[in-house]
Amino acid sequence: MIFVQDLLNTLKKNKINFYTGVPDSVLKKLSNHFNKLDKTKHIIAANEGSAVSIGIGYYLSTKKIACVYLQNSGLGNAINPLISIAHRKVYSVPMMLMIGWRGSPQKKDEPQHMVKGKITTKLLKLLDINYCVLKEKKDLIKLNKLIKSSYKNKKTVACLVEKDILKEKKIYKQKKISKSYPFRKDFIQELLKIITKKTKIISTTGYTSRELMQIRKEKKLFNGKDFYMVGGMGHASMVSLGYSINSKKQIICLDGDGSMLMHLGSLRTFGNLGNSNLKHILLNNNSHESVGGQTTTAGEINFKNLVKSLGYKKYFKISENKKIKLTIKKFLNSKGPSFLEVLISNGTLNNLSRPDNLIKIKNFFME
Repeated sequence: MIFVQDLLNTLKKNKINFYTGVPDSVLKKLSNHFNKLDKTKHIIAANEGSAVSIGIGYYLSTKKIACVYLQNSGLGNAINPLISIAHRKVYSVPMMLMIGWRGSPQKKDEPQHMVKGKITTKLLKLLDINYCVLKEKKDLIKLNKLIKSSYKNKKTVACLVEKDILKEKKIYKQKKISKSYPFRKDFIQELLKIITKKTKIISTTGYTSRELMQIRKEKKLFNGKDFYMVGGMGHASMVSLGYSINSKKQIICLDGDGSMLMHLGSLRTFGNLGNSNLKHILLNNNSHESVGGQTTTAGEINFKNLVKSLGYKKYFKISENKKIKLTIKKFLNSKGPSFLEVLISNGTLNNLSRPDNLIKIKNFFME
């Protein structure tokens, strides 16, 4: 166990006062502290590569090391700027990576996390990044030495944090969430009542896929088939496009705002090349809900103007329960690629289960 305050003190002693990254469930107690800072000290990035790049820019301006936080699943997104810009044989830019280590060998986890967790330390070695593992307070001494070596050698370093290691000395009250918009479950339930037997749904990672799976089982709504993006955050739209190219069935991408922002350029490919059977739904709660509720800033985007400029044929919007059913029908009957933005409140189902036996899920979807 390590108190977040002790970790932050170690960073501050080493002149680390700027943080950027992509929210992660393992590090969410740390994020509670970052959320109180302004943009000169904290920036939530759209993806991990962008976070590393922000950290590079910060160093070029201040000669100080940035703390870049991420889940190990996002390490792949970060590799390009780490190797092509920050590496000591290129521009030699130091930074400190704070990595939530899902699927570490000591922890039982979901299949996608176990695969990445097993190779996380190997990836760091291949990237020539020295690292330490934080498990208890005395490990902060290792972190202190590591940061000093980063400054001295102008090198990126990393620390790995396993699940349930970080604790808080005091509990921070969560902001009250507005109940004015429908909940995700309300929309998904109505969608499943309306779609046909041949409809294919490809759903984004996090609560969306988990709720979709659970609502089907609990409400016995079995029209259509689902492919759950248990990993690969931000890639649901392109998996949907790839499937739709050789199919005449109705294809629905069920997306989230954090995921969509991660690879926003995909919207242009979707809008430009999508067939009339392709439909894109954005469940927009302006937050990374499943990893702590950090703001995504998607609430400030005019998606109607955006998607129309990117080639989508139609735009629809839902912001209240009484219009869900009628708007879904209009949306599904439209010639795509079409876009439906659904404003939702935070809140999920109790005892939310997770997809397992992923090969069986894939085979059933492909039948």
